[in-house]
Amino acid sequence: MIVIASTRPGRGGWPVAQWFIQRATDHGGFEITVVDLAEFRLPLLDEPNHPRLRQYVNPHTHQWSERVGAADAFVFVTPEYNHGYPASLKNAIDYLHHEWRYKPVGFVSYGGVAAGTRSVEQLQQVVTAVKLFPLFEQVNIPFYQQFITDGEVHANEVMEQATGTMLDQLVRMEALLRPMREEVAAG
Repeated sequence: MIVIASTRPGRGGWPVAQWFIQRATDHGGFEITVVDLAEFRLPLLDEPNHPRLRQYVNPHTHQWSERVGAADAFVFVTPEYNHGYPASLKNAIDYLHHEWRYKPVGFVSYGGVAAGTRSVEQLQQVVTAVKLFPLFEQVNIPFYQQFITDGEVHANEVMEQATGTMLDQLVRMEALLRPMREEVAAG
């Protein structure tokens, strides 16, 4: 599942995500689903019970739970806002607990000089709390606007190579973690 984290109008995440979705499709190692948090519109966490209980009362939470539960791996396409990650992504993670367990997560980050890396550093702490396994390999795009022409990303060789490396690692990690997911599912 590729999650487009930014919900801002005019966001850079849309063209970056479209470029990455095409690369992931071309890779061929995945059945891809995409969730755009701007369209999914999860309200600020509004469940009365802790997510670990799985006593969801809202239809949007049930739908989110089903989508996340069905995915075997994730890539978060995320900007860096004020040296951190967007609230929309933190909210989406916090809605659930068990559905994330023992699944790898990769990051495609974009921003200014830091290329979104500060966002990813903080997200790594968050995702491990729900037992997601962050990949070391990442795609980090500095001054991302320079790569966008007419709404499309025109990647350089470094971005392309990082993407292939991260996707290969995502395939390997998903396979390594699968027995753990199956053991938990079996009960």
